[in-house]
Amino acid sequence: MAPPIDFYFDFSSPYGYLASTRIDALAARHGRSVAWRPHLLGVVFKLNDQRPLASIPLKSDYAARDLARSARLLKVPFKPPTKFPVGATAPSRAFYWVNDRDPALAKLLAQALYYAYFAEDRDISSAEVTCDVAARLDVNRAELAQALNDPAVKERLRNEVDRAIARGVFGSPYIIVDGEPFWGSDRLDQVEKWLESGGW
Repeated sequence: MAPPIDFYFDFSSPYGYLASTRIDALAARHGRSVAWRPHLLGVVFKLNDQRPLASIPLKSDYAARDLARSARLLKVPFKPPTKFPVGATAPSRAFYWVNDRDPALAKLLAQALYYAYFAEDRDISSAEVTCDVAARLDVNRAELAQALNDPAVKERLRNEVDRAIARGVFGSPYIIVDGEPFWGSDRLDQVEKWLESGGW
């Protein structure tokens, strides 16, 4: 079997959210699976001396329009969050803790957290909100709340972020297909053609 497609994303990334609604179906059309890998753009931004999209004049206004338009095109629920961006540490730790126990459930959790933030305007940077969202999927709330402060879980996320950076990941979404990187939700058409053709 071919290796999974690596889907890197930040939970605070609206373009990551849009891509998250399409990536699994796209991969399945080509007999591929997807490994979801949350990382932290804040770490990358410090490394690259970047600023969050919302703080960039002109570009932020365009992005707001583009996101709403793209969500309408894809028929994806989208409500610009009141607080943007937010830290993605709590949801990312939750994802990896659940993923180590049940990868399928972790993917459902990632989708639910994205929906909570970008469709329901819930601040998922809050450990309490992250645990509330997970509890709706029958994740043990008390165990998850404890895990979010577990040194081993913190280290797991740090390692994942370091690994992502070592692979050249600098944005969200960032998709790697058989070693070939694609940055941005607007590259999903290229991902599809790459899978169809085997590359060019």
